[in-house]
Amino acid sequence: MRDEYQNDILVFVTTSVAANGIDITYESFGSPEGRPLLLIMGLGAQMIQWDEEFCGLLAEQGHHVVRFDNRDAGLSTHFHDAGVPGRGGPAPYLLEDMADDAAGLMDALGWTAAHVVGASMGGMIAQAFAIRHPDRVLSLTSIMSTPGPAVAPPSQAAMAALMSPPPADRAAAMEQSVRTWSVIGSPGYELDAELIKERAGRAYDRCFDPAGTARQLAAINGSPDRREKLAGLHVPALVLHGEADPLVPPAGGQATAEAIPGARLVTYPGMGHDLPRALWPDFVAEITKLTKG
Repeated sequence: MRDEYQNDILVFVTTSVAANGIDITYESFGSPEGRPLLLIMGLGAQMIQWDEEFCGLLAEQGHHVVRFDNRDAGLSTHFHDAGVPGRGGPAPYLLEDMADDAAGLMDALGWTAAHVVGASMGGMIAQAFAIRHPDRVLSLTSIMSTPGPAVAPPSQAAMAALMSPPPADRAAAMEQSVRTWSVIGSPGYELDAELIKERAGRAYDRCFDPAGTARQLAAINGSPDRREKLAGLHVPALVLHGEADPLVPPAGGQATAEAIPGARLVTYPGMGHDLPRALWPDFVAEITKLTKG
C-alpha cells in the first residue's frame, strides 16, 4: 500500500511493509538524503499523534523523518487472536518485540542505523531498541518516558483517565479524548480541544481497537526494568520530560537520564503528558542539536 498526501506544510507518503513478521504502516517526511530519524509513539496512540507540522519542522532541520503505527495500533498488524490479556496473565508480546518491529521497519527502509525518538511507551520501546540493537542507534531521545513502570507510578487521576471504559462511538471517542487530555495534558499550556477532537476522530476512522491498547499495556507491565542495561549504552542520549506530568511523573525522566551514561536531561515547567505546540521549536532544537552531534 502506498498513498501520497499533500497539505500546506509538505508532501508525505503512507506505505505498508512487511517487517519482523507483521505488516507495519508508516509515513515519511523530508528528503531521503536527510539524517534518518524514527519516531515511535505511545500506548494506544497511532502515528498521527506525531503531528504533521511537528514532523515537518524536524524535516526542515535536515532529517528524513519516519513515523509509524506500532503493532496493535492504527493500520499495522493487530493481534486479535491474542484476545484481551487477563489481569496478571502473560502478555502476548513484550516491548522487546515492539523494538524488533522498529528494527524490521528500518530493514525495509534500507536504514543501517537511525536517530531514534520515542514518546511515553514509545520512549520505552526506543530504550529497548537501543539495548537490543545498539549498533543501529545514532542517537536516542526519550520523551516523557521511564525505564520501568514501577519507577514513576501515575497519579490516581491519571490512571483513572487512562483506564476509562471504551467509548461507544466516534462522537464519544472525541469527547472522551478531550476529557483524558484535560487530566494528563499540560496545565501550563492552553488545551486545544478542537485539535484533540479532530485527531481523535481521525484515529477512530483509521482503527478503533481497545483490546489492542490492552495488549500494549500488558507489554509495558510484563517487560523488565531497563536501568541496568541502559547503563551499558554508549550512544548520545537526550531525555525530555514535563515537570507537571501526572501519567509518567518526572522521576521517570530523571531515572532514564541517570541510567544512560552522558544523557542530557531537559525538563519543562507546566508540561504534562503531551507535546504542547508552544514547545515544538524547543523540542526540535534539542533533537537537532543531538542528531548533528
